[in-house]
Amino acid sequence: MGIDNIPITMVVCLSLTIILETLLAFLIGVRKKDLIFVVLAQVVTNPIVVTVPYLIFILFGYKNYLISIYVLEVLAFLVEGLIYSKSLRNKKINPFLLSLILNVCSYGFGLLMNGVWQ
Repeated sequence: MGIDNIPITMVVCLSLTIILETLLAFLIGVRKKDLIFVVLAQVVTNPIVVTVPYLIFILFGYKNYLISIYVLEVLAFLVEGLIYSKSLRNKKINPFLLSLILNVCSYGFGLLMNGVWQ
């Protein structure tokens, strides 16, 4: 993990998260017109969730890195749930449940990808 890898990591993580979470949201029943809010929620939260732990790992080590991931993932779930609750026109699913499902799936996918690629 080096600081020079952050821009590439951010682009890859954001792109994969947008693709995965938008597809899952669509499959769950989020209307096509509302999928833009899923994308926007990722644009707001993902760069922070990716960058801050990365920098904390470089500066303070693994233990603090893990703590920062857990805290930021919970905050991302809450922020995205709030975004969905305020913006989705058709709420077939509770916005916070939607956020939880999407975040658990994308986090799990990230763990799987990191295990495969590292």
